[in-house]
Amino acid sequence: MKLPETPDPLDNCRRLLASAASAAAAVQSFRGRWSAVTATLGRLRVALDDISDLPSHSHPLAEDLLRSLSQTLSLTLTLALHCRSPEPPAGKLHTQSDIAAASAALDQLAADADLLLRTGALLDPPPTSQKAAAAASGTSRRESVRSEARTLVTRLQIGSPASRIAALDSLNALLREDDKNILIAAAQGVVPALLRLLDSSASSGEARAKAVAVIARIATVDSCRHVLVADGARLLHHLARALESGGAAREKACTALQTLTLAKDNAMAVGSRGGIAALLEVCRAGTPSAQAAAAGVLKNLAGVQELRENFLEENGVPVLVRLLASGTPLAQENAIGCLRNLAAGEEGESFKLAIFKDGGLDCLKNYWESGGSGNDRRLESAIGLLCNLASFRYIAEVATSAGFLPRVIVALDSTTSGTRAEAARAISELAAVGKTRKELGDAIPRLIRMLEAKAAEEKEAAVKALASLLSFPGFQRIFRKAESGVLNVVQLLDPLVWNVEKKYPVSVLLSVSQSRRCRKQMVAMGACGYLQSLAAMEVEGAKKLLESLGRGKLWRVFPRT
Repeated sequence: MKLPETPDPLDNCRRLLASAASAAAAVQSFRGRWSAVTATLGRLRVALDDISDLPSHSHPLAEDLLRSLSQTLSLTLTLALHCRSPEPPAGKLHTQSDIAAASAALDQLAADADLLLRTGALLDPPPTSQKAAAAASGTSRRESVRSEARTLVTRLQIGSPASRIAALDSLNALLREDDKNILIAAAQGVVPALLRLLDSSASSGEARAKAVAVIARIATVDSCRHVLVADGARLLHHLARALESGGAAREKACTALQTLTLAKDNAMAVGSRGGIAALLEVCRAGTPSAQAAAAGVLKNLAGVQELRENFLEENGVPVLVRLLASGTPLAQENAIGCLRNLAAGEEGESFKLAIFKDGGLDCLKNYWESGGSGNDRRLESAIGLLCNLASFRYIAEVATSAGFLPRVIVALDSTTSGTRAEAARAISELAAVGKTRKELGDAIPRLIRMLEAKAAEEKEAAVKALASLLSFPGFQRIFRKAESGVLNVVQLLDPLVWNVEKKYPVSVLLSVSQSRRCRKQMVAMGACGYLQSLAAMEVEGAKKLLESLGRGKLWRVFPRT
């Protein structure tokens, strides 16, 4: 027995559309509502003609569209036939609701068809056939991923809510396979598509949560972050809603906000809309991973001076100190970074006291001793917090008595320039109250070596620390014994050495200028020429040091008796 042939989906839709249009024209009830349906059927007729002109209408996207259209047209046809009577059998209210639903469904399908035709998505090889071609001909996997990503980006914008959620799941799986896939998807316009989905009032809570999860995944790739920042204002609105909603979406929102709030304008927008209170609540009661992500956002917000007062108003310091005491390693690191930013500069005095009173110094010591600062990145942040706290003299005295000094001196040998520079800054602060401590003498040879570093930031931190230490005579003797001490400092007087404030090397050289041997070294290395320029620029101490070296030259004119 020969089985009946399956009708062509396109021909089937055309037949149903013609029947539905004919039935809609003959309705006796709700003619005003049916006129809108008739207009939409006209749009669909044009779209079906355009699809029929394509080389093939067997693309999965086209097949899905035609399948949904066939079902909707069948329901519309049945509904139109019921409305041929002035009194619909289902009742007026029920029938009006059905017509509205059918009209909305047809409008969505017409919009989907327009998008597929406008973007050329139906001209792309289907992802499955693209993968098969790649296997057969050796075509790069990149092309396969590009095709799949483009199809998924299109699916995010068409179809039913359930189909869009399925597309989000597939997209999330694709992006998790490889960071390179994120770059490819970003190039295919995934972020604008996600934003349109979030903007849509028809999107469910589940769809919104999954869209935020995809955005969070994109935010983890540095080279894609500019794509998110470009749409920062719109994204912030949706991420703020997710932050307030709770659940898994809240954590994903924090992950994305860590990237967006690196830009000051975005940080200001989040901080001024109650974001600090919401983020602190996550730090209080969120999951461990959510706490770490929220603390990362707060670290960025704390870097904006205009927002710091909000942390005091929301009583944020105790929350952050508790996170430092008992959070995960990443949460502790971000909490330290946030506290470090809050305590920065003279305007951070109130935060320094608040952190100290809430036990922040003790928590920092426990963190350090437990190995939490094991890698250089975490160590740099921990030393940075100590340095900012120690600029308050009383806290510096407590920190010195608590045994921080030997650990900071060891950090001068770190393999990372940023950590060494931060340790040198901490030495400058701690030296103000610990000059009689013998351990500080161990720092001087290390600081002299740092003067040979490539980074100007490290050089300046080292020479500033030396300037602080050499105000004590005992440390001057250690410096004079170092072979390269004077040489390294004189080189910093050179105007070609940028980003090093010249008053610090001048101060170091002044502190040892009483030594005839040191003066000879300075003159031999060309210090006088540099100092003449610096004296003309009125750099602090330059004129005095130049006069000291000049007197040394004058005395050498006369023979000894």
